[in-house]
Amino acid sequence: MSSWKKASKTNQRTHRERHQPESRQHLGLLEKKKDYKVRSKNAQNKEKTLKILRKKALDRNPDEFYHHMIRSKVQDDEHRENEQPDEHTGEQIALMQTQDIKYIRMKRTIETRKIDRLQSQLHMIDVANEVPNKHIFFVDDEEEAKHFDLAKRLDTHPSLVARKSNRPRMQDLDKLNIPDISEENLRELEKKREAAYKELQTRIDREKELSVIEQKMELKRLLRQKRELKPKKIKPGTKTSAPVYKFAYERKR
Repeated sequence: MSSWKKASKTNQRTHRERHQPESRQHLGLLEKKKDYKVRSKNAQNKEKTLKILRKKALDRNPDEFYHHMIRSKVQDDEHRENEQPDEHTGEQIALMQTQDIKYIRMKRTIETRKIDRLQSQLHMIDVANEVPNKHIFFVDDEEEAKHFDLAKRLDTHPSLVARKSNRPRMQDLDKLNIPDISEENLRELEKKREAAYKELQTRIDREKELSVIEQKMELKRLLRQKRELKPKKIKPGTKTSAPVYKFAYERKR
């Protein structure tokens, strides 16, 4: 009995799916049942999705609006945020397109050193004198408080009482040999001082600008690196600050 079953299986005919006729070879391979099942399942899923979307479109509120509708677009089958038109200044775009990050760091280092040199020369005297003075003097009685002389107490000239730096005593003033200075020389010195402070402010603004450019270029370099999880944008960039991204922690091997 077992030998008969074995013989019947040996003589069993192998059934094959028909091939594409020669007259239809230009149409490509003949679709088999397994191919039809995949295509049919894909078509059914698409039809279900379209049905759901049609229902949502009929049920939607015509007054509904989100700013993200106009602030994003589909690019390469992926939603992307539109780049802010005022994210970069003209100078930032020019430097990022023509220079590398090493050049930006070098220029920023030069500006920082010049700022330190100017601040050491100027000592920010005017800023220090604008701070309100809270020094308290104690007296023995009300009579002394009425006739209290601050210049005499500080042992300095009355015109120097309001100064908080470089306020010499009267005995030191007597020893100083101060040449006669004309009003023209004073105006010239005032112009030089104002020019020095103006240069200092310009270099501080320049250093901040280079710092923002460096941060933006460094962030672009990090975003170009291949990662398993894409960083999430927390805050868009502006002319005075780089965008903020949240990077997922990846364990280094």
